[in-house]
Amino acid sequence: MVDIATRVYNHKWKIDPIIRSLIDTDFYKLLMCQFVYRRKLSTRVTYRLVNRTGKVPLARLVDEGELREQLDHIRSLSLSRGESTWLRGNTFYGKRQMFDHDFIEWFEGLRLPDYHLDRRGDQYELVFEGRWPEVMLWEIPALAVIMELRSRRVLEALGKFELQVLYAQAMTKLWEKIGRLQQIEPLAVADFGTRRRHSFLWQDWCVQAMIEGLGDKFSGTSNCLIAMRREVEAIGTNAHEIPMIYAALAESDAELAEAPYAVLADWQTEHDGNLLIMLPDTFGSEGFLENAPDWATGWTGIRIDSGQPEMAAQSVIRWWRERGEDPATKLTIFSDGLDVGQIESLARRFTGQSKLAFGWGTLLTNDFRGLVPGAALDPFSLVCKAVAADGRPTVKLSDNANKAIGPPDEIDRYRRVFGAETVERTELVV
Repeated sequence: MVDIATRVYNHKWKIDPIIRSLIDTDFYKLLMCQFVYRRKLSTRVTYRLVNRTGKVPLARLVDEGELREQLDHIRSLSLSRGESTWLRGNTFYGKRQMFDHDFIEWFEGLRLPDYHLDRRGDQYELVFEGRWPEVMLWEIPALAVIMELRSRRVLEALGKFELQVLYAQAMTKLWEKIGRLQQIEPLAVADFGTRRRHSFLWQDWCVQAMIEGLGDKFSGTSNCLIAMRREVEAIGTNAHEIPMIYAALAESDAELAEAPYAVLADWQTEHDGNLLIMLPDTFGSEGFLENAPDWATGWTGIRIDSGQPEMAAQSVIRWWRERGEDPATKLTIFSDGLDVGQIESLARRFTGQSKLAFGWGTLLTNDFRGLVPGAALDPFSLVCKAVAADGRPTVKLSDNANKAIGPPDEIDRYRRVFGAETVERTELVV
């Protein structure tokens, strides 16, 4: 096991790459990339970095030269032979050959496209433009790079023994959380913490701790590189960007209203009855469920990623019952800003009503709160979202108004079309 404190202390060479592999990314990114490669290869998209925690002055914390070096290094990466073999031959969710030959061949030849970086006051403007399947693969590494550079900036002021103590405290903190999770029966929890992790080494340590501490209760990691190295399940399905871009390409309000269900239909065809997990909150869960086609109730489960999770789960369970489905046979996945206390509470509330799974993200892989003075290492809400498709703006409403993204006039239009005029504001944690 790597001595993380010593490794951090020894950052003395010209560049210590944060991202060393194109599969140091979330599994759902690769699933979506293949989906887009097959269906929307020529669609031109724009992704933009958004710091939703404006009080964190990224441009004062992260050196622009270092950031450019890290981004340039990512552009030099390509899929290795071992990584290609793992993607081609591994069993994912019990299904072999999840990725087909044409896609892997394309991926083997891929180099990520260029980026645009400027400073705007105390924040960075970081933009990626190009063909959708190429540009979308920037999201996770871009976020991980910025988060780790910020961590390095804080840690460079600490001495070797201070670092040893810091990481010992962080390890103890996580192990205590794992001890609490051991008491939950039944439990299925996965690592969803790549995008806003403290560092790659720390995420890898967290996964190893979960493997040892939770055994079969640990269902896997979203990080493909760690899943390959630690021989655990790669976890993930799809995310908000697909319905956002499908919706942006709609020619009318009627097509806009149908866009989320067009995504479901295409995804169902893509995976031939596998990976059928819905993400209903892109334009508001209430309207999505109310207008969902009858065939959608046959899907395996639903992921809850914004709003009040207890209320959202109650609505989902009620929807299944009203549609003649048994919620106890369905899977409810919670994945929004979770920490161990909320996992305990949700497990107590919903065990027996539905099958449950938890995607534990930033507060698994980046919880150094209280371990250094002030909030210098506290996690914050940094995202990289699709903001345009073929020149048209994208919108995300969410079940939390604080997560809404898009031009104000388009947000108003989407709220009208999807019946989401009244959405609560919930404090953002990460």
